[in-house]
Amino acid sequence: MKMESNFLDVSIQIIIAVTGFIAIYLTQQESRKDWKKYACIFGLISQPFFLYTTYVNNQIGMFILSIMYTYVWYIGFKNNWLMTNGKY
Repeated sequence: MKMESNFLDVSIQIIIAVTGFIAIYLTQQESRKDWKKYACIFGLISQPFFLYTTYVNNQIGMFILSIMYTYVWYIGFKNNWLMTNGKY
């Protein structure tokens, strides 16, 4: 049982690290502005893992911050993928 828990924890941490890095990296791409719109996708992919790990580890402050990050990544998704010419 402990081995399964450790595997899950490590897997979640790897997913958070990889998707989080890609999201932040993409936000800083001045030479490839067309890549920036993908940052919110990777940011949103990481959020369920952030929310889960902060919740099960009773990290209330980080859990609340993760909810805020989810909202901000959603705004990016809405602006880059759902709106056309400023309209839905």
